[in-house]
Amino acid sequence: MPRIRRAATSLCPFVIPSHEQPTLNAIRGDFSIMHAWYVREKRPLVALVSQHWTRSASVFSAQSEVIRQRSSCTATTSHASYLETGHIEVGENEGLIFVNNIFPSRLQWVLQGPLRTTRSYEEALKRINRPQLAASDPLHIIRRVFPEGLDLEIQEVVPRFREGGSFVKYARKAGLKDVDIEAAIKANLEDHPIRPWFNPFQKVRVARVLGRPWIEDLYRIPSKRLRVEFLPGSAEGSAVDLTTETLYSAFRSYGKLKDIEKQPSDSKVSPRYAQVEFSRPMYAVMAKNCMHGFIVPEEAGGGKSGTRIRIMYEREIKWFMLKDWIMNHPRLVIPAVAALVAAITVAVFDPIRTFFIEMKIKATLHAEDNDVVRWIRKQVSKANMIYFGDRGADPRGLTAIWEDRQADISQLRSWLTENIETFIVVHGPRGSGKRELVLERALENYKYKIVIDCKQIQDARGDTAKIARAASQVGYRPVFSWMNSISSFIDLAAQGMIGTKAGFSETLDAQLSKIWQNTATALKRVTLQHRRKTDKDFRLSDEEYLEAHPEQRPVVVIDNFLHNAPEDSVVYEKITEWAAGLTAGNIAHVIFLTTDVSFAKPLSKAMPNSVFRMISLGDCSLEVGRRFVLNHLGDGAKTENQQLGSKAGPEDLDSCIEMLGGRVRDLEFMAHRIEAGETPRAAVNRIVEQSISEILKMFILGVETGTRQWSQEQVWTLIKMLAQAEDGKLSYSRVLLSDMFKDDGETALRALEQAELINIASVNGSPETIKPGKPVYRTVFKRLTQNTTLSSRLDLDIFSELIRAENKSIAKYEAELQLLGSLPKQPRELTPRIQWLLQKVYSSQDKISKYETDSAVLKKILQSQ
Repeated sequence: MPRIRRAATSLCPFVIPSHEQPTLNAIRGDFSIMHAWYVREKRPLVALVSQHWTRSASVFSAQSEVIRQRSSCTATTSHASYLETGHIEVGENEGLIFVNNIFPSRLQWVLQGPLRTTRSYEEALKRINRPQLAASDPLHIIRRVFPEGLDLEIQEVVPRFREGGSFVKYARKAGLKDVDIEAAIKANLEDHPIRPWFNPFQKVRVARVLGRPWIEDLYRIPSKRLRVEFLPGSAEGSAVDLTTETLYSAFRSYGKLKDIEKQPSDSKVSPRYAQVEFSRPMYAVMAKNCMHGFIVPEEAGGGKSGTRIRIMYEREIKWFMLKDWIMNHPRLVIPAVAALVAAITVAVFDPIRTFFIEMKIKATLHAEDNDVVRWIRKQVSKANMIYFGDRGADPRGLTAIWEDRQADISQLRSWLTENIETFIVVHGPRGSGKRELVLERALENYKYKIVIDCKQIQDARGDTAKIARAASQVGYRPVFSWMNSISSFIDLAAQGMIGTKAGFSETLDAQLSKIWQNTATALKRVTLQHRRKTDKDFRLSDEEYLEAHPEQRPVVVIDNFLHNAPEDSVVYEKITEWAAGLTAGNIAHVIFLTTDVSFAKPLSKAMPNSVFRMISLGDCSLEVGRRFVLNHLGDGAKTENQQLGSKAGPEDLDSCIEMLGGRVRDLEFMAHRIEAGETPRAAVNRIVEQSISEILKMFILGVETGTRQWSQEQVWTLIKMLAQAEDGKLSYSRVLLSDMFKDDGETALRALEQAELINIASVNGSPETIKPGKPVYRTVFKRLTQNTTLSSRLDLDIFSELIRAENKSIAKYEAELQLLGSLPKQPRELTPRIQWLLQKVYSSQDKISKYETDSAVLKKILQSQ
């Protein structure tokens, strides 16, 4: 076999002499050699085909040597390759037919893979060749096409793999016409039909080649639509437009025609053409190979010199054309694809996400309704009572707090049963027990509730993390937050290509809107699922039912509202808009838990015509704080005698609680330290020391000036004034009139209140008094002022700032005096102004002298330390 392949490499196409035909007729044609030659070299190999195709291996090797010797290009009968000329030359007493449907034209991609240089494809065809069922061997098919009694010499076989057929060139005897040969072959196929292996429902078809076919190896895919161009039959002649009737007569014999479209009369395209569409591609293949180059004579309507037909496959509107259109119109396609992706996402994933949100809302109910879970909780509660007394019922000892705030709890529960369209706001400083009061007491037996912690969302870094946190708060999944980054890159590329964004990526605003919208849908479904056909108000609409049954609405608790909120926060803006929609649509009750005193501004923006229902939580009284600590430690009398024991008496505990105030978090911390073995006084000292470190770090030493709305001099001035106040309160007006708060003092005070250093009490909406942000801060402020080194250094900074301010004032006054002194004549009316300026300069200079004297004392103190 390698010798044959090497011989075929140097073989020139030739015509087999008639005297050697009987010997070569014994050779069975090897389809693999023909195909390998055609694919590798793009040159034809002469296929030796006759009536006897079987041979032995020895005969094939011997005759292959004969082919190699005769292929030295010295044979006078050789001719140029049809791939070089583009045509198959047909001489006198020779004919050409086209055998169609012998190759699987739609499976030719197989030959471009591993089977490119192997015989696997041909061998597989030979193995499955079953003439009684379906023919597979192409050479065997060609042999069966010709009837046995037909005396012909087959000279050449030219395969057309992409079109699924082959040209067969034959030599006929004198007196035998091509028409008779075609009729004999068709009659033979009628009597003995051949069905190919790849489609047993079709038949092999044969037609005589009338024109001069163009043999090419271009990548042109056959289609059922042909473009028939009209060219002159000779160099000096002219072409005419063939009529529809002429075209029908010429092409109908090759298969069922679907349509014939003539070129528009006003078209300027030349040469003139017509489009002929067949019902099946195999008919078009037959017509193209048989009629290409055919000259229509004058009597058939082809004009005086005749009209030559040139046929090409017309591309159909398929995927490759759609791909070209997409690539050529990105401004339309990219936004359309983005809209389609969004629509599919909404249609497919939104119902799934709404379902998971419903499961999140109902999670508490499912656990409470489960008999097994309730039995286990009951047994655990009994075990706690046996081994640990009553600690299982109130592990944090908050019973005393709840008893003191029973009025607030009852008020909150009553609001949840009223048909109100407004927000409920629970405001209080950190550690006042807002979350516990709402979730553990007011909503203890409430069925459906969902908690959204704004702190987790706001503290997330980047839009992707914020989207993921917000989705996890309500059970919104699946969420593809990571796709937002990829989509942003796609949008950036699209913007560089088409000039505008494609819309693949969505902003944080849009993503949060989707999450809250799906949550609102789930909340509404949860409320409406209680409707029964037996209810009296079953005929009410959904909106009327929601309005009539406020007790059935779920509760949305928005915790840490306005935590770390910048001026323009998309997160809080979307939450307030969504909450306003829930309350206005009677879908759910909304409770805001916040420590921010400026909560009214964003909530009023969302619901401008509503008055908020508000509960303010302060610090508990001394008696309630004492009961809380004792309940947290255990039984009251037992704790007082055994837990405190020799460490401290009741009076010492009362003084410590008075020092801490009624802040629940601080009292709980002290109780934990007492349980750990410390005395109440040591626990309070620990809290005070920790608070001192926090204040120094957050308000005085650890924050850069550009990132805060106050100065350390203002903070230290306020701390000294609060530490010296007898009742721990300061007049708001007195603070604003002090030297350090003259310029934009209210902004600094509001910022310090926001940071929880101070608390501003209002009367009838007007700021009235200022007190420490936490009760323990009063002790902390006193400890800070007692630190001589720190106090001297900060006081020295204050004097330096005051001296700097007075120098600026003096410079301003002197500039005005200089301006007045430059006038050519001093009017009498300017005398009071000049005296006022001089008095201001004197007063400022007197203050500077005093400040410098005090500064000198402080410097001596610092030097002596």
